[in-house]
Amino acid sequence: MQMTVPTRRFSVILVLVLLLVVLLGALREASAKGGEFTGDYPKLSGVIIPGFASTQLRAWSILDCPYSPLDFNPLDLVWLDTTKLLSAVNCWLKCMTLDPYNQTDNPECKSRPDSGLSAITELDPGYITGPLSSVWKEWVKWCIEFGIEANSIIAAPYDWRLSPSKLEERDLYFHKLKLTFETALKLRGGPSLVLAHSLGNNVFRYFLEWLKLEIPPKQYIKWLDEHIHAYFAVGSPFLGATQTVKATLSGETFGLPVSELVLSFCNKKLFNKKLCKGTARLMFSSFGSSLWMMPFSKYCRADNKYWKHFSGGTRMDHHIHQCDEQEFRSNYSGWPTNLINIEIPSMRGLEAYPSVSEVAHNNFSSIECGLPTQLSFSAREISDGTFFKAIEDYDPESKRLLHLLEKSYHGDPVLNPLTPWDRPPIKNIFCIYGIDSKTEVGYYFAPSGKPYPDNWIITDVIYEIEGSLFSRSGNLVEGNPGSTSGDETVPYHSLSWCKNWLGPKVNITRAPQSEHDGSDIQVELNVEHQDEADIVPNMTRSPRVKYITYYEDSESIPGRKTAVWELDKANHRNIVRSPVLMREVWLQMWHDTRPDATSKFVTKAKRGPLRDEDCYWDYGKARCAWPEYCEYRYNFGDVHLGQSCRIKNSPTYLLSHYV
Repeated sequence: MQMTVPTRRFSVILVLVLLLVVLLGALREASAKGGEFTGDYPKLSGVIIPGFASTQLRAWSILDCPYSPLDFNPLDLVWLDTTKLLSAVNCWLKCMTLDPYNQTDNPECKSRPDSGLSAITELDPGYITGPLSSVWKEWVKWCIEFGIEANSIIAAPYDWRLSPSKLEERDLYFHKLKLTFETALKLRGGPSLVLAHSLGNNVFRYFLEWLKLEIPPKQYIKWLDEHIHAYFAVGSPFLGATQTVKATLSGETFGLPVSELVLSFCNKKLFNKKLCKGTARLMFSSFGSSLWMMPFSKYCRADNKYWKHFSGGTRMDHHIHQCDEQEFRSNYSGWPTNLINIEIPSMRGLEAYPSVSEVAHNNFSSIECGLPTQLSFSAREISDGTFFKAIEDYDPESKRLLHLLEKSYHGDPVLNPLTPWDRPPIKNIFCIYGIDSKTEVGYYFAPSGKPYPDNWIITDVIYEIEGSLFSRSGNLVEGNPGSTSGDETVPYHSLSWCKNWLGPKVNITRAPQSEHDGSDIQVELNVEHQDEADIVPNMTRSPRVKYITYYEDSESIPGRKTAVWELDKANHRNIVRSPVLMREVWLQMWHDTRPDATSKFVTKAKRGPLRDEDCYWDYGKARCAWPEYCEYRYNFGDVHLGQSCRIKNSPTYLLSHYV
């Protein structure tokens, strides 16, 4: 049966219309402006595990504060409310401190972690305090600018005061975290990206070990592959941090505002003198997490609790701590120097830390007449309790710390966290940290002549700076420094442990952190890497340029990728707010979701502006810098030329250059 002329004409018109629709769709997809992202990242979720003291805590009780107009009521902000900290410090401490033996709340006040993204973006929201306490806020802003849906960014806040086992016992945190990954998979249809910072990496490590005991062994790797696409370990203290030991003796709070605020008010005599003595130390030592980042030797390991569990051992058996011969042949447990050098007073027992009433009658003059002994302790001797046993007769805190160390760490039913971490069986791992900053690696302590908790003073500090060790006075110190230094908080030796996760052949690229055209790129391919040995690239540096060095391996483990990124001068606490870090994570995530990607890792050939904030005015050329990316476009409210420089094209078009 033949079609009539009108029928054929209608068929031709219909085909042309369909072709036009397809063509318009393709043009819209490839349009430089207003394009939609065509990869699979809409299926991915991001799970953020914050670091130490990076989650808001809220009151979960009613506490009447005498001599202060500010009381604590349910859901009031405790960490961090600087107003109540400064005006009602006694009440505030009751809500913050825990019982050092069983980690229970103060009878008068208890606090619990907040939930949602608001719990980790700003610790103390406010016009002035907000920017000063910002943690993950900039990260969330990036996600919004690039069109990420609200339900795809998930915060996993936790009570950072608790030991790992207590997190599960009291809050069922790891059960909830497992449910978070499973819910994200069901909701979004794809696996999650894990972004952990500082102590958050220790939390995630414990979760992976806990998970082994919760699901059938044959399902463990399958569960990880289905639920976790990539793990970004940011500023992870893989072998601990020396500042943790300092905190147990003097109350260091890792650059957080508590100690600085209290100290400034104490110096101005605005606080009661008794409140000023060791406030930060008393608070920190009450936390079960105070030993979670304790430094330890890379040569000492515990038995495998996973296999012991399935071979008939009980879950409550203690871990057997075993050290390689290398531990006893090498100096300092593989660290740059002895971590603690301490003078032991000539008297013992209670006389070494008199009460406040006794200090008027005894000013420790006998110490000056005696001959105090100086003892040195390595990382192993700190993590196995030798150090705390040695000063047990001179410091009342040591008994509590020994109890905590034995119960919550050496005797943990899942994992002894004070042991080296092997590469987790996750598809893609990116280890990211800052380097080349002045970082504390050792201390000299001596009796202060004051009562507990101020019975120790720091007489000297050892720093690692650009591959050398120096004392506080500037004298060169002998030891085993690394090729560079750490991030001001965690030593390089601990941060760079994840280089052991790289295979025998590594590709290294060094590029400027700022936007660049590729002219200052240095590449070394197939660099040989020996196990437990650092990789030091043979590359040049310009003293005025901050670089990012990429170590990448996609061959040693089939189907797995491992990368290490070192960012020059990136501070430990502020690295999560670094635009460079956010840009690189974003480009790598976008690259991984592209089916047309031609390489395992995103190209390093160039880095151009991606957002309006990246554009600026070039006064030398009287135009916006990067004219191929940015243009001058004034909007009402712009107050200088740089604000009027804006991205020409959509992020979709700009990202297409990095496949």
